[in-house]
Amino acid sequence: MRAATRNYLTVTAGYWAFTITDGAIRMLVVLYFHQLGYSPFEVAMLFLFYEVFGIITNLVGGWLGARIGLNLTMHIGMALQVAALSMLTVPDPWLSVVYVMAAQALSGIAKDLNKMSAKATVKTLTGEGAGGESTLFKYVAVLTGSKNALKGAGFFVGAALLQWIGFRGALFVLAGVLLVVLIITALLLPAGVGKLKEKAKFTQVFSNTPAVNWLSAARFFLFGARDVWFVVALPVFLYDVLGWSYTEVGAFLALWVIGYGFVQAAAPGLLRGGRHRAGAGPGGGTARAWALVLALIPAGIALGLTHGAALAPRLAGGLTTLAPGLDFGWLAAATPAQVQAAVLIGGLVLFGVVFAINSAVHSYLILAYSDFQKVSMNVGFYYMANAGGRLAGTVLSGLIYQTQGLTGCLWWSAGFVAAALVFSLRLPAVSAPPPVARPVVP
Repeated sequence: MRAATRNYLTVTAGYWAFTITDGAIRMLVVLYFHQLGYSPFEVAMLFLFYEVFGIITNLVGGWLGARIGLNLTMHIGMALQVAALSMLTVPDPWLSVVYVMAAQALSGIAKDLNKMSAKATVKTLTGEGAGGESTLFKYVAVLTGSKNALKGAGFFVGAALLQWIGFRGALFVLAGVLLVVLIITALLLPAGVGKLKEKAKFTQVFSNTPAVNWLSAARFFLFGARDVWFVVALPVFLYDVLGWSYTEVGAFLALWVIGYGFVQAAAPGLLRGGRHRAGAGPGGGTARAWALVLALIPAGIALGLTHGAALAPRLAGGLTTLAPGLDFGWLAAATPAQVQAAVLIGGLVLFGVVFAINSAVHSYLILAYSDFQKVSMNVGFYYMANAGGRLAGTVLSGLIYQTQGLTGCLWWSAGFVAAALVFSLRLPAVSAPPPVARPVVP
């Protein structure tokens, strides 16, 4: 158990370090290339290969991890990320769209190799039935939630480094730090974590478990719903329309993702009930209920952005009638930009909380629905769908923002969540493991 805990902490620390660089490079690319004059759709296209190769990597990565070990696939991912960061340090004339897309392809491969390895390792280190399904839910929620919190920190790090030491200086710093982490984790981790005794066949990558397939389809639309407005549309809107600086945009998105990560890590406690105390985790019903709640939020934000400025004086008058002793003149005098900022900030807080719970439930269910012999391949298949959703969301984020604005992106987001809800209708419950007999001490 001591060795397993050490390996879990080592994998988690490596995943954290990688995640900071992943968030930082995304913010660097969005802000720097927007500054160079790229349109929102062109910025979105820079991430096309990042997501395409993420899909391929998740399809192949689970099979590869089962053959060579999850620790080795994790370190290959780190090395590729160092290479991707280094590629972008060339002079500006070399940074053509195709060249940057190639660098982002390496980064996409790196990220999904690293993520698949870390998530699958949790299942192998907790052991079958160790502490019940609620313990597995707790482990994966902490790993995923902390990762997302640090990805938010990466957004801030990327934006701050861009403003302080420039694009290339930021890339050199990130590549150097990740290289050091790669060396340390390679020395600490044993070989063969998650490696199957029998050679895995590539055909086993495609899941024949209906629950895994339905969950993967729901995951596609869940993450498409986030990225269709969060990846390109939101930061460009904050910078261009609301006039925020790079650091302000990066800090705000960082705080949002950090808070989202904390909620995700706390999801087992937030969802604690009778089933969880009995040793069972959440099931398909939990996924459906939270998807329904989530679908209402982007629709509400879109309505607020469209009609908020016109309704603010009426709202101020109504509040004054209800509470005549309070002054709501500031609300009546608010500018459209101030109303939009308030709607976005409030809506993003709600969206982040509910999306985090949805994501935590999904991340647990993929492990709960997987048997030990196919866990890395099922996780890879599931994150292939996840990457596909991000790809669709990323491309649509630039395209829809350019043609329909941020409100258009939000309506698409609501539609994607509704699709995730439909696919969640077939998700089964997760049974609690049988009780383990305790030895009687005389």
